[in-house]
Amino acid sequence: MAEPLDGGPFIHGTIAELGVGELLTAGHRSNYRPEIVMNHVYFTALIDGAGLAAEIAAELSGGAACPRVYAVEPTGAYENDPNVTDKKFPGNPTRSYRTSAPLRIIGEIPEWTRLTPEQRQLWRERLSVLLSKEGGEIIN
Repeated sequence: MAEPLDGGPFIHGTIAELGVGELLTAGHRSNYRPEIVMNHVYFTALIDGAGLAAEIAAELSGGAACPRVYAVEPTGAYENDPNVTDKKFPGNPTRSYRTSAPLRIIGEIPEWTRLTPEQRQLWRERLSVLLSKEGGEIIN
């Protein structure tokens, strides 16, 4: 696998309410395939990519949770996310990464691009395919 492209700053989208200094750790269920416990924590260098992840997590919670976007710093080694790198996109244009080490929260980012109702519906449709057996594998 190629070396990660950049050194950040890095962003993580979630529905968890977290404070500065708290750690995001692996071992939680996937936002996309809840039957899978993830071995990694995922993050990006693109704020709207993290916002999308937060919106998807909120959508999968039934809309009961608030999407949140955080600035984070890896506490250990990280790699390009193999779920998108060279599998769906050549290189790493999404600037998506993963780590088995915790990510430290360094602050919440209140301003990011939210999905429109039309985009939310499109993602509902995409998620129904993703969550089906035909939706593909997650490289964990």
